[in-house]
Amino acid sequence: MTKQETFKINWIIELIKEQEPERTDLIEQLENSEIKEWFRQAYIRFVSGFRSNQPNSEWQFKENIELEHPTEGTIILDILKDGRIGGIEFLKYIPHY
Repeated sequence: MTKQETFKINWIIELIKEQEPERTDLIEQLENSEIKEWFRQAYIRFVSGFRSNQPNSEWQFKENIELEHPTEGTIILDILKDGRIGGIEFLKYIPHY
């Protein structure tokens, strides 16, 4: 069995500091996140996407923040209307990219 590599939240924090330094709100959220490391995969969800963008849904999309990582490529942060990070998408791990 091969060891699956992990991705550390600190790498995202460093990318935001370099590429979106004014987004201290995102840095603070990630620093306070209970999730600190995960197996490399296409998407990490922080907020339930159940009935996204529907009335009373927790997931109300506002914008994307695009980051570039030297080995992982394009990373997209889904930002919700209340300012939370809804999830992080790693395009490298999506088969059609």
